[in-house]
Amino acid sequence: MSALQLPALARTSEPQTMLRRFLALDAVVTTGNGLAYLAASGPLGRFLGMGQGLLLGLGAFLTLFGAGVGILASRKSPPVLPVRAVIEANVVWAVVSLIALATWLAPTTAGAVWIPLQAVTVGGFAVLQYAALRATRA
Repeated sequence: MSALQLPALARTSEPQTMLRRFLALDAVVTTGNGLAYLAASGPLGRFLGMGQGLLLGLGAFLTLFGAGVGILASRKSPPVLPVRAVIEANVVWAVVSLIALATWLAPTTAGAVWIPLQAVTVGGFAVLQYAALRATRA
């Protein structure tokens, strides 16, 4: 990602604000996804071809993780180590999602589209957050 694209995406040239915005976007999407999995694990499980129990567990994890990322985003200057942990967790989520799809999940067509789509989205959050974190340290 070029140095010119990052401020355009964040709509600011202030590195701390960029980082906080990318963390906040991650928090909103992740928490929303988690709440949807919790509230509708049965119907979503059938739609995606995934077990209700799996979606309930993922929903609980995503809701808590998203809330934690939101707290981090609310800090005027998010600490480096927790931000790195979020970035690494996002990378792991994206990779494990694709591995699970290839090795042990048997999703419906909708699930086979949703899983890589969310993996790319989460990986994109990691890239944006990493670039913004580097900009804060420059």
